[in-house]
Amino acid sequence: MPAIRGHEPTLTSLEQARRIAALALEKLAEDVVILDMRPECTFTDYFVIATGRNPRQTASIWDEVHARLKQDERLLPRSVDGTRDGAWIVADYLDVVLHVFTPDAREYYRLEDLWSDVPAVAVDAAAV
Repeated sequence: MPAIRGHEPTLTSLEQARRIAALALEKLAEDVVILDMRPECTFTDYFVIATGRNPRQTASIWDEVHARLKQDERLLPRSVDGTRDGAWIVADYLDVVLHVFTPDAREYYRLEDLWSDVPAVAVDAAAV
């Protein structure tokens, strides 16, 4: 997890995924899902997938997650893509990758179908 210099991350990867999910829900994200990627891939532990109603809301969801993780946990993503058009914003926090889609983009890419063999984590355990 990239952390701001001089500050070690305090969240486990699962806690980070749940925190991201909770922040997305605060911004009224829909269909928030946490996928446990550990059985299938080596590049991350969890995917958090969320939907905003339109590109403006996907940007708002991303802005909230980014600002709060930076402020509260001192975490910064290694990379971010998709903020220009907002149809699919992906932020790589190494242990957790956030995907924020518009409804059309989520339907088109179908990440949950692509990774249907990985377990989901209960989002209701997400805490702000």
